[in-house]
Amino acid sequence: QVQLVESGGGLVQAGGSLRLSCAASGRTFDDYAMGWFRQAPGRDRDFVAGISWEDGSTYYDDSMKGRFTISRDNAKNKLYLRMNSLKPEDTAVYYCAARDGAIMVLPEMYASWGQGTQVTVSS
Repeated sequence: QVQLVESGGGLVQAGGSLRLSCAASGRTFDDYAMGWFRQAPGRDRDFVAGISWEDGSTYYDDSMKGRFTISRDNAKNKLYLRMNSLKPEDTAVYYCAARDGAIMVLPEMYASWGQGTQVTVSS
């Protein structure tokens, strides 16, 4: 059973940076894709970025490209999201997710989810 635990959220001023982490356990992830999603109050859960665990290929939502960087450490079974130039509209709960297969942007395609970590960006 896949377990995902996010950390690293918090309160940051606009223009600041944060790095989110997601510790993954429960199996090997060679054939998996991992993703970061976010959900603001009253809104749908949106795709942020995804990464292939095996080869490290990445895919980003266009609005995040250039500000956010997804990465993974295979040896530590950890997933990261580096967020720069944060804006108040980036405020949301950020989730990591895992699926067996290729990167997908739809949250319903991911079988495993963490509990989320709150990111709040003040203006």
